[in-house]
Amino acid sequence: MREIFSKEGVFVRYEEKPVKLENGHEIVHRSENPTELWWELKEALKGKRVRVVVYELGESGEK
Repeated sequence: MREIFSKEGVFVRYEEKPVKLENGHEIVHRSENPTELWWELKEALKGKRVRVVVYELGESGEK
């Protein structure tokens, strides 16, 4: 095995926000947006057989 990718950062930005509907009800809208790190990893792994190991570095301050 050889290392082909090693970077740190937020992989996907996740956001929740309340949305009020016309009938007065409120729901939570969730959205996920890939970051540049996601795209770089995707390109590095294309067509390769890999083992993925993920370590949490701590609180990122983001949801």
